[in-house]
Amino acid sequence: MLNRVTFLAGRVTAGLAAAALAVLILPAGTSPADAQKLRTINIIMPLPRSANFYPIVAGEALGYFAKEGVEVNLLPSATTVPYVAFLQNRQAELAMLDAPQTFQAVQAGIKIKVLYEAHQTAPEGVAVLADSPLQSVADLKGKTVGLVSDRDHATLAVALNYKGVPVSDVNTVVVGEAGPTMAMALRSGRVAAIAGATPDWLSLQAAGMKIRLITPDEMKEQPANSFVAAADRVDELRKPLEGFFRAYSKGMEVAKIDPKALAAMLKKAVPEEWPTDDFGQQFLDASIVLGYSVTKRLGDVQPDIWKTVQPPLVKIGELKEEIDPATFLDDSFIGPANDFSRDAVAADVAEWKKKNM
Repeated sequence: MLNRVTFLAGRVTAGLAAAALAVLILPAGTSPADAQKLRTINIIMPLPRSANFYPIVAGEALGYFAKEGVEVNLLPSATTVPYVAFLQNRQAELAMLDAPQTFQAVQAGIKIKVLYEAHQTAPEGVAVLADSPLQSVADLKGKTVGLVSDRDHATLAVALNYKGVPVSDVNTVVVGEAGPTMAMALRSGRVAAIAGATPDWLSLQAAGMKIRLITPDEMKEQPANSFVAAADRVDELRKPLEGFFRAYSKGMEVAKIDPKALAAMLKKAVPEEWPTDDFGQQFLDASIVLGYSVTKRLGDVQPDIWKTVQPPLVKIGELKEEIDPATFLDDSFIGPANDFSRDAVAADVAEWKKKNM
């Protein structure tokens, strides 16, 4: 259940490693003089500008962040330092954390607040060949399961836990991130299944494999990636963060208004993610599923979900004890984040298409 979108740092193209260092990209139509007036929001998250977090790319393409008086500075994500440390030392105003990272920080006594859920659907799961006789993760008992990386051990443990199977009842082996290598492991029968995430399924499909997910339904609704701030800075940063989240929500809405225009924005901003039209479109389609909120209000925090996901984590030892979500959730930014006109966004998209398509 750990965050797996880091795959792009080496999975699609080496160009992303350099892109991770790119910062302070000015929104369209913003002059250097205008930029001096903008409040920089430093963010550390698993990827640089990417389809995986398309609302940032769309929001910048349409100038929404600049209109809110902010600019997005994505800090280099290739670090062994826990993201929450960047909040503690004030290098970042926001950090994107998955649920286990959030729980670990709160459990360690670090005062943080979850302000906005960017991804509300978990990308992680367990896949088998399309024609495999295995129908459930419960069928994996006594078999060997491939892990894309050792971080996927937690994904597998939680999936098995939902079906009452301890992870000790299966054998595991790390198969690596390369699509052909994963495909060979499945095709040869070396592994019966692979625990990974959406990008891994795309890599397998690109390698010519037909797969089927046997992930328990209980794992689908998860606070997969959320924007988190230091609790003692929430009031200080309220105005620029309200602007950031409103711009992010408007960028999110572009996926529903005109996905073809969104694809064009991404091709222009992150061409390295489009080695082929087919791969780029599949990646974007998967990113929209992950990136568009399932809640009525975009980005809304979900106390019930945060509570529901904890018992399995406690059971497998990822969490010492359950934590009251009220101690780290803050929904005061959700109202402002949704205070915009969808019709106005549609008009902005139409204008962008006239100029760029």
